[in-house]
Amino acid sequence: MTIDTAHITGLVLAGGRGTRMGGVDKGLQPLHGEPLAAHVLKRLAPQTGPLLISANRHLERYAELGAAYRARVVTDTLPDFPGPLAGLLAGLQSAETAFVLSAPCDTPNLPTDLALRLAQALDAAHADIATVATIDAHGHRSVHPVFALLRTSLADDLAAFLQAGERKVRAWYARHTAVEVVLDDERAFYNVNSLQELADLERS
Repeated sequence: MTIDTAHITGLVLAGGRGTRMGGVDKGLQPLHGEPLAAHVLKRLAPQTGPLLISANRHLERYAELGAAYRARVVTDTLPDFPGPLAGLLAGLQSAETAFVLSAPCDTPNLPTDLALRLAQALDAAHADIATVATIDAHGHRSVHPVFALLRTSLADDLAAFLQAGERKVRAWYARHTAVEVVLDDERAFYNVNSLQELADLERS
């Protein structure tokens, strides 16, 4: 890989309201006997150096969950659950490496070569941010912006963007040199949005 894994901090985004799941803490919902966030940590750990968990509720539970991976829990610096950019900011500000690789807590099958693919693209394009897009069997393109490899040097700019009241991930990316990496394994980026979808995944 062009970027050494030791220089990448893995960040699990688990700080949302879980609105579409009835307000439960999504990352702590069980799948095959383990919380969703644990599946994501397990997938990220071999691809990165240090690990962080962005959470705003049940912090002790996430700390217990992260202990096996030496993952630290970080919280939003802005109130009222302002969205995934706030979680990214917490990760960028807390990371002690040059890069952060983020993934949402509800994607238990994320690729085991995600860091490699994004790092290659970021390096080749001399970009600040590398994100994921997929194309399904019908040719439909989907963008997955919170799967991203970002330079931690972007932290101050993101803080200013959020302080200005902005919340849209893609609008912030547009301020920087960003590259999209098209990956063909669409199922790897399937995210669980409801308890019914979680139950379906449990049976699959």
